[in-house]
Amino acid sequence: MKKKGHRPITRVKNPEPNIEDPDWVIWAAWADRITFEEIEKKTGYRESDVIKIMRRSLKPSSFRLWRKRVNQKSIKHRKKFEYSRKQITGKIKKGDYL
Repeated sequence: MKKKGHRPITRVKNPEPNIEDPDWVIWAAWADRITFEEIEKKTGYRESDVIKIMRRSLKPSSFRLWRKRVNQKSIKHRKKFEYSRKQITGKIKKGDYL
C-alpha cells in the first residue's frame, strides 16, 4: 500500500498575520528583520506611530522590554544597520578568514 504524497504543514510559533490586519504592525515591530522604514513603506506608519501603537497594545512591562530591545538592536533602523555593517566589513581583511 502506497502512502499519499502530501507535504506536512510547517507550523511557526508566531506566523505572519495578514498585512491588512492591525496585528501585523505589532508582529513587524517585534520582528528583528523588519526595519521601521519597511513598516512605513507597507503601512504608512512612521516610527513614532509604531511606538504609540505598541504602547497602547502591550502591557507596560512588555513595552519597556520591546523599547530596550529596539534601542539595542541596530538592525531596526536602516541607517544604523548600514553603518554598523560598514564598520564590520571595514575591519575584516581578505586574509583574515580561512
